[in-house]
Amino acid sequence: MLPDTLQDFVTLTISVIVESVPFVLLGIVLSIIVQVWLPQAFFTSWLPRQPLLRRAVISFLGMFLPVCECGNVPLARGLVLKGFTVSESMTFLLAAPILNPITIITTHQAFGWSDGILVARLAGGFLIANLIGWLYSRHPDPESLLTRSFAAECALPQEHGHSGASKLRESVELFRREMSTMMPALFIGAAVAGGIQTAVPRSVLVTLGSNPVWSVLAMMVLAFVISLCSNVDAFFVLPFASTFMPGGIAAFLVFGPIIDVKMLALLRTTYRPRTLAQLTLVVALTSAAIGLVVNYFA
Repeated sequence: MLPDTLQDFVTLTISVIVESVPFVLLGIVLSIIVQVWLPQAFFTSWLPRQPLLRRAVISFLGMFLPVCECGNVPLARGLVLKGFTVSESMTFLLAAPILNPITIITTHQAFGWSDGILVARLAGGFLIANLIGWLYSRHPDPESLLTRSFAAECALPQEHGHSGASKLRESVELFRREMSTMMPALFIGAAVAGGIQTAVPRSVLVTLGSNPVWSVLAMMVLAFVISLCSNVDAFFVLPFASTFMPGGIAAFLVFGPIIDVKMLALLRTTYRPRTLAQLTLVVALTSAAIGLVVNYFA
């Protein structure tokens, strides 16, 4: 028999992996479809040319590609290779886990329209995604936001075979390459998340639930640590609604799908550490502000 602490660590780590792997695989498959099987202009030709409006429309692509956050990383990589700018890929990446039909339905089933939680989640996801997109659209050197390996991949000519057989071979090779990139990052992120959950008792966080400020911060820490997919996180956090103020629940549901331990490990395959540090800071501050608004004004 394993010691209880080690058994908890193994169970939590495996649960994160089991929950995430199907969505990562789906994201890789969608990325391959985007890169190999769809024409270059499929996504870009019908989007508005005005940057703000263009990113606003991109925010809702998740309604048609309902993959949770872990699957959106390989998909966002494919969109960059297909012509999206770095800022546009970030807008999609941050909005899609929240602004997709599965997340909206599960959140409504869990909370309905009570306390403004669903509205705060949807509006918060849209606001944060477009704020980040706008900030990075003004960056003088967008390529410097990416890892060297992915920037080099983006610089290569994106030429794909015309025959079905050549496209199939390329799809298999892309699948192998994306799997070798994403899976180690997922396993590391899951292990870190499992370790933190084992080390930090949830009872410590629950004691902070009745304070307007601490309830928000505690639930954001919880979201960061447990690394749940956005499709199921509403049902996980529902029992906390009797202990925590609604702003804390809203902050959990906004912050968690964008930034958590698992997500940072996956994002590290594409973006540089400095980019991720900036991203985490802006998302954390904005999510906290949304939670406080719900606590004090909802």
